[in-house]
Amino acid sequence: QVQLVESGGGLVQPGGSLRLSCAASGRTFSNYALNWFRQAPGKEREFVATISWSGDSTYYADSVKGRYTISRDNAKNTVYLQMNSLKPEDTAVYYCAAADGYYSESYYATKSSRYWGQGTQVTVSS
Repeated sequence: QVQLVESGGGLVQPGGSLRLSCAASGRTFSNYALNWFRQAPGKEREFVATISWSGDSTYYADSVKGRYTISRDNAKNTVYLQMNSLKPEDTAVYYCAAADGYYSESYYATKSSRYWGQGTQVTVSS
């Protein structure tokens, strides 16, 4: 079992930045790929980004590529999502998930996600 707790969400103006954190406890953190997802009101959950267990490989949804950066610190059992140039359409609840494998494809990254956090709200508005 892996427990995940997200933090760092909040209200930010368009063009601003936020850094989300996801702290893990339980089983060995470095054994898992880590994923970020988001869900906007009235919409389905959407894959955002994934990072391999070592941190050497990453993959992003087209909607965030070039603006978001996923990273991890296995010594701190934490994965991060740096979000820059935020847009109103980035408004959503953001979730992290621990996955059994690393997949550079959103469908399989989603299917492999086994443990989920409770989410943190990100609101982009002026």
